[in-house]
Amino acid sequence: MSHNNIASNSSDGSHYRPRSSSEVGLTTLKRHFLEYTEIEKGRSLKTVENYDRYLNLFLEFLKSDSPSDITEDKLREYRLFLNRRSFATKLGNSLIKKRTQNYYLIALRAYFKYISKRGIQILSPDNIELAKVPERQIDHISIEELDRILSAPNDEKDEKKRLRDKAILELLFSTGLRVSELCSLPRDLDLNKDEFSVRGKGDKVRVVFMSEVAKRALRNHLNKKIDVSSGLMFGITPRSVERLVKYYTIKAGVSKKVTPHVIRHSFATDLLQNGADLRSVQALLGHANISTTQIYTHVTDKHLKDIHKNFHGHGSAGAKGRSSSQESVL
Repeated sequence: MSHNNIASNSSDGSHYRPRSSSEVGLTTLKRHFLEYTEIEKGRSLKTVENYDRYLNLFLEFLKSDSPSDITEDKLREYRLFLNRRSFATKLGNSLIKKRTQNYYLIALRAYFKYISKRGIQILSPDNIELAKVPERQIDHISIEELDRILSAPNDEKDEKKRLRDKAILELLFSTGLRVSELCSLPRDLDLNKDEFSVRGKGDKVRVVFMSEVAKRALRNHLNKKIDVSSGLMFGITPRSVERLVKYYTIKAGVSKKVTPHVIRHSFATDLLQNGADLRSVQALLGHANISTTQIYTHVTDKHLKDIHKNFHGHGSAGAKGRSSSQESVL
């Protein structure tokens, strides 16, 4: 973004302050940072685009191209600006959620860190503290509800739609794929194998595994698939998959809000409840950090509690002794 653009986007008409001739400007540094993020850090183009948008908002707010103009006071004012900023929705204006505000702050912190590493004086990245957000709640559906959703396409009259939709639902649950990963799957998957590689967030490659049910559903779909021009397994957009899941959720008589990501949650929950460890689930989901996977610890905690309740102390001498002493007191 040019200096003129930043000035013209100023809502209060105040003037843009240029840097001194000896300084490298924030706009130039932003461009270098985004190139560094893409090439050296290997982040996806989507991440780079988001960082660009987040940082543009900060530079528009700052109305300066000089790193020395970023002070603790300015940072605090920007935090207030973010917290009070609203955007239009179908239901009217809405404030930016704390979690979304943190995306802006994470980008800003990485930007400051990059500038500091280049030996340029700037406010310490440590001054940027993230907003406290409530712990993420996992949407949960029961196994019985999931089975009804997975079976819902079975009575669709359009055979090609029935086979495609069945394959999509079974594959989502069998592999734990993100919806974007599912939509980019190639048509020429080797269905003689139980696993395949997928490129996920941050361009990271991981191996996922298919159940026999999912492989059979994929074969049935491919046998009836006519359009092979795209080279993709399904030739469908993420938004269309979301609508598809919603349609079959309603059809199955499940009143909860179910999305492809909820099915991904069910995949993880099913693994943990059947004894998988958190690190393995992290690898299968493609989480870069174990902290992301730890939102599922309540699942393992409950599972361990049930195991303790059902199996600990039953029939042991200690348990019998405690029971006898309680009866004698009564």
